[in-house]
Amino acid sequence: MFRITFSKAHVKQFKHELEKAYIRGDKRAIRHLSVLMMIGCSLTLEKILLIWNVSQQTVYNWLSDFLAYGWNSLEYQKVPGRPPRLTKSQKRQLAEWIESGPEACGYATGCWTSILIQDLIFQKFHVLYNRFYVCELLRNLGFSFQKARFVSDHLDEEARQLWMKQEFPKIFRQAKQMSASLFFGDEASFALWGSLSYTWARKGQQPQVKTTGLRKGYKVFGAIEFFSGRLIYQGTQERFQSNSYQSFLLHLLSQVSGKIILIQDGARYHTSKATREFFEQHKDRFIVHQLPSYSPDYNPIEYLWKKVKTKATHNRYFAEFVKLLQSVEEALNVFASQTKEILRLMGIYSNYMADSVPA
Repeated sequence: MFRITFSKAHVKQFKHELEKAYIRGDKRAIRHLSVLMMIGCSLTLEKILLIWNVSQQTVYNWLSDFLAYGWNSLEYQKVPGRPPRLTKSQKRQLAEWIESGPEACGYATGCWTSILIQDLIFQKFHVLYNRFYVCELLRNLGFSFQKARFVSDHLDEEARQLWMKQEFPKIFRQAKQMSASLFFGDEASFALWGSLSYTWARKGQQPQVKTTGLRKGYKVFGAIEFFSGRLIYQGTQERFQSNSYQSFLLHLLSQVSGKIILIQDGARYHTSKATREFFEQHKDRFIVHQLPSYSPDYNPIEYLWKKVKTKATHNRYFAEFVKLLQSVEEALNVFASQTKEILRLMGIYSNYMADSVPA
């Protein structure tokens, strides 16, 4: 245990300087300040050495320098010349580590930041890059800073691969041989309070969009056809349940002639006893296939719902429910007339698009 203590003012200043060090990406200052702050917070020497992987003598040197020279001891002279460059093989290795994720590299987070990658490069290659240069390096390696998305921990990647490599090719051939329509079905809810998206605003002034705050929504069942890009949909104010889903399926039957192959997810009202009985009663028209669990990215209509929300509800205020209904219906009508736009949503199945002709 150290016999020296710092005042609260010193500890507060350490934290302030540490924040600035993180912003400018100064790895040396981050380590130096963190150690001094931990001393000020009465952490044991053993714990400090374990956390920062520095020698006991280094800690004593930093402490002695600070006592002798104060804040000036934290200033580092800029190393002349350009920073040492990683070799091509090191860059390839770095890219592999980044793609494997931070947790695989020993970090307790699911997302990379430039500071973490700066630390990774330093730990693995003993090269200390400026944080901003790390961003440039990542762009040159083909990476970009993106918003992450949640993926269920129940996701079965083996089942997903099986679907894409074996199940869908079978379904595709089945549809071609039977001259059947191949639909992807799903549903979406459009809330009366609208939806938010990014917009320009003054720094420090968060933009505001009015809302009624009423928890009411317009529900839409829909299906898009793989070969033609046709959109068939039906809106309702009822809850998503077996009865309302069957009502949409009857509407689908009335709009399409011949056999219908329907690909759907595992929502409860899609697979309920009542819905299964419905499909059995109409097995002369319907052939149903299930998507793998937790795989909305395999259903192209999911991307259509995002486009409809962008057009119909993003940053919009609806004082009355009828206004919401009209806006959603107008957007759906527009997309229903743009079959080429809907066909572009099938991109994940693009290997089969070249062989696709209207059924």
